[in-house]
This record gives sequence, C-alpha cells and structure tokens, in this order.
Amino acid sequence: MIQLDYRSSVPIYDQLINGIIRLKMVGAIKGGDSLPSVRALASQLGINPNTVQKAYAILEEKGIIYSVSGKGSFLSEDEKSDKAVMEISLGGFKEAVEEAHKRGISREALISAIDEMYKEEIK
Repeated sequence: MIQLDYRSSVPIYDQLINGIIRLKMVGAIKGGDSLPSVRALASQLGINPNTVQKAYAILEEKGIIYSVSGKGSFLSEDEKSDKAVMEISLGGFKEAVEEAHKRGISREALISAIDEMYKEEIK
C-alpha cells in the first residue's frame, strides 16, 4: 500500500512514484500487474486525480508502466523498466555519496557505514 506524508517537502506525485517503485522492489506488484485507475487511486488516497495522472505520466515516460487504451495502466516487465527502477532508487544514494566524497569521507568509511546500516536493519 502506498502511504503519503502530507507534511513532507517531497511532492505528492514523487511520493506516489516512490511508492509504486517500492511496491515493485519488494515484489508486492509484478510486471504485467494492473495499477489502480487514476480516479480510484486518487479517491483511495484523498488526492487530486491530476496528481496521480502526473505520477503515472512520469512512470510511463521512464518505461516503468505502460497504458493500454480502455484497459488502464500496467507495470512493465522488461529490462528497461527494471533499469529505470534501479536508477530512480539509487538516485538519492548517488547524491549522498557525491556529497560525502566532497566532504572528504573515504570510500572505506562509506562502505563501513553501509555495512553498519544493513546490520542494524537485519536485527
């Protein structure tokens, strides 16, 4: 399920995009699965349908979803989709690594921090 944080500085459409990507990454939705209609999702989340349409348009532009006229939107199941999902997922990470590098944090320190985060998550 997609959850929105209305207090976040992240735009709602970006939260929708991230939510759909997260559902794909954890296997809650798979390639070929249909997505809720724009109106249904907007109603379910209590947001403007234009916001959902914008998120769907961005996802379609990136090849993550596709639309079939009269049938709705579906999650893509090709390699291009998987690559786009990975790029979006790692986007913030890449920025954080670049910023850490600019601040003089070594590669080894970054890897150690990542390892520590994974250990804490596993517990």
